[in-house]
Amino acid sequence: MPKITIEHDCARATEQLVPLLCRIKDISTETSDVKAFRVQTLEGTRPFDCSPGQTAMLAAIPYGECMFCVSAQGEDYLEFTVKRVGTVTEQLHALSIGDTVGLRGPYGNWFPLEGLKGRDVLFVGGGIGLAPLRSLLTWMFAHRDDFGRIDLVYSGSTRDDLIFLDDIQHVWPELPDVHIHLSIYRESEDWNGEVSYTAPYLEQLAFSPQGRAAVLCGGPSLFRTCLASLLKLGFEPDDIITTLEMKMKCGIGKCGRCNMGSRYICLDGPVFSIAELEDLPGAVH
Repeated sequence: MPKITIEHDCARATEQLVPLLCRIKDISTETSDVKAFRVQTLEGTRPFDCSPGQTAMLAAIPYGECMFCVSAQGEDYLEFTVKRVGTVTEQLHALSIGDTVGLRGPYGNWFPLEGLKGRDVLFVGGGIGLAPLRSLLTWMFAHRDDFGRIDLVYSGSTRDDLIFLDDIQHVWPELPDVHIHLSIYRESEDWNGEVSYTAPYLEQLAFSPQGRAAVLCGGPSLFRTCLASLLKLGFEPDDIITTLEMKMKCGIGKCGRCNMGSRYICLDGPVFSIAELEDLPGAVH
């Protein structure tokens, strides 16, 4: 199949510096430390258009702002999935429906939608890593005829660490040619599924790389081990895609936090193929 091409110069077009005041439309509690926030303008509209994989700076006024992927979008909202890990995310988790937040974006490039057409696509993620994958998954569900078989291999430490569990257990498996493979790391009485770390489970499932692309997102350990497993299964680095939004800080290439060699993740990413990352200095995670 033709090589997957990821656009990188597209991210430089947006330099919104002043946050747009928005209102929280809805909040869902996904786990003990993860909430999903649906955000709309004060006029009740979607703040901006974006493509799967793009990011935005979400602000808890006046405490600060953080970069998050847009994990979903609807006609009148954008959704951000926020894990409570520090000061700003603590303040975001304390907000209620109707409260005001700041928002600027969209930033970054997006997943190669055209390059994935006609292929089977394997998604691999763990924990909060499902958030950026979800943006592409829901796009593909909405344009189902453009893509082949869709598989999601998703894991967490326990059942309670799996986000969007109702969707991945009851909604997505009912869609045409969508296959969900779940595992947790520690056995428990409330789980009758697979108990395994992600990488060995991925190898056990033995996906063929022929006509298939892989999209990988997760923490450092999951990323390293599952990347090794995908390569072991025969996937080419050009056919493995990931997103590095956690390295982004300012979003406009000024702070230098996300610099990797000649690339700024916020201007050239966050979406890259593994082949592209192999040419950059330093550790990805």
